[in-house]
Amino acid sequence: MASSPVATAGTFNYTVVRQFAIMTVVWGIVGMLVGVVIAAQLLWPQLNLDIPWLTYGRLRPLHTNAVIFAFGGSALFAASYYVVQRTCQARLFCDKLAAFTLWGWQLVILSAAITLPLGITTSKEYAELEWPIDILITLVWVAYAIVFFGTIVKRRSKHIYVANWFFGSYILTIAILHIVNNIELPVSLWKSYSAYAGVQDAMVQWWYGHNAVGFFLTTSFLGMMYYFIPKQAERPIYSYRLSIVHFWALAFTYMWAGPHHRLYTSLPDWTQSLGMVFSLILLAPSWGGMINGIMTLSGAWHKLRTDPILKFMVVSLSFYGMSTFEGSMMSIRTVNALSHYTDWTIGHVHSGALGWVAMITFGMLYYLIPRLWGREKMYSTRLIEVHFWVATIGVVLYIASMWIAGVMQGLMWRATEADGSLTYSFVESVKSTYPFYAIRLMGGALYLCGMLVMAYNVFKTVIGQTPVNPAIPLDTIDPVSSIAASAHA
Repeated sequence: MASSPVATAGTFNYTVVRQFAIMTVVWGIVGMLVGVVIAAQLLWPQLNLDIPWLTYGRLRPLHTNAVIFAFGGSALFAASYYVVQRTCQARLFCDKLAAFTLWGWQLVILSAAITLPLGITTSKEYAELEWPIDILITLVWVAYAIVFFGTIVKRRSKHIYVANWFFGSYILTIAILHIVNNIELPVSLWKSYSAYAGVQDAMVQWWYGHNAVGFFLTTSFLGMMYYFIPKQAERPIYSYRLSIVHFWALAFTYMWAGPHHRLYTSLPDWTQSLGMVFSLILLAPSWGGMINGIMTLSGAWHKLRTDPILKFMVVSLSFYGMSTFEGSMMSIRTVNALSHYTDWTIGHVHSGALGWVAMITFGMLYYLIPRLWGREKMYSTRLIEVHFWVATIGVVLYIASMWIAGVMQGLMWRATEADGSLTYSFVESVKSTYPFYAIRLMGGALYLCGMLVMAYNVFKTVIGQTPVNPAIPLDTIDPVSSIAASAHA
């Protein structure tokens, strides 16, 4: 396959990518700091200082929104805008709309940071923001779709690389999920009621909730994986055909798995069973993508000895494989009877969020930052190595402590005496969990420290180095054939 026409440096809009990259680091620190604070509050409740805005119930949704939508969302904007330009060899469709997505998204995040501590919430998991903010999210997302798909339409390369399939799928699906789940009746400026009621509301919410995980935190970051791992490893993707099969199988299967969040509830049994069955089927495409990413390193495994960026990416894939296996197993009724409502679920969520999403994001940022600012490399490779080990130890401490605590809680809650009475009171299970909360706090604090190390390294790279060529960022010449054509020629 012939190489595509090579775009010049001026063709690409790197400004908005730089801005989103920096905000990813900023919001990562904020989101993880709030997470450490609420983890500490579970050990020492008095840390809320009797201030309503600082209570666990107010800060917890702030933490989830900051990590998922502020940190993760900014990373996805940066990655998708960079990748779609590079693989399409075309500038972003509309610079003004791209800028609107940047400032609009930051306004959404600031609005969440104000309203959630004030207790202004819909109480829907991952969809807590009230209707005026929901409208702003919709406007930003429509602009995002126009910029992304407009760039694909004007591409100079006939081929659409698979990473863009994943990014496009996540953009369209999140739009549908957001609109359908947030159909609501406003009764005041900051209060609304869902258009759905009872069981229907619960089913729609977890159709949204699980697919928000599926598309905002999985499909989208797989798009990131399919570009940045081949680039960092300097190897073509292991199987381009498998990547396409992976895409279609994942997109179809994920949509039906949401009801496994409502096992043993008033949802119809057939709905619960459908969610369980599709969750088990989901393991196949998930592991197919994980294997495809890992096998891309065939012939390049020696690079792991000296390349900490590649370490982040490979470990993220390992956590992706582990988390998807764990999720499928937890959807089985008998396993769910033990795991649900326990800290095992918390461990599972964080193995995906910290192990998969954050780790691949760190690798992406360490790859991008020098190129966006025209630097030869990051300020300190040694600090990247330190960040990797601090983050890895932190996430292992976190999830291992929650696994043990969760299984222990599940066993204690279901233990009964010969006469049918409960063996343990709920307070006893809380007391037994206390040491594991301390270990979780330690793991979360380590992960936050790694984030601070990264922020310092990024700052020194951006401010403290002389550009190799300030006018032409490194890696400007990037024919699609370097990663796509060679994989399926």
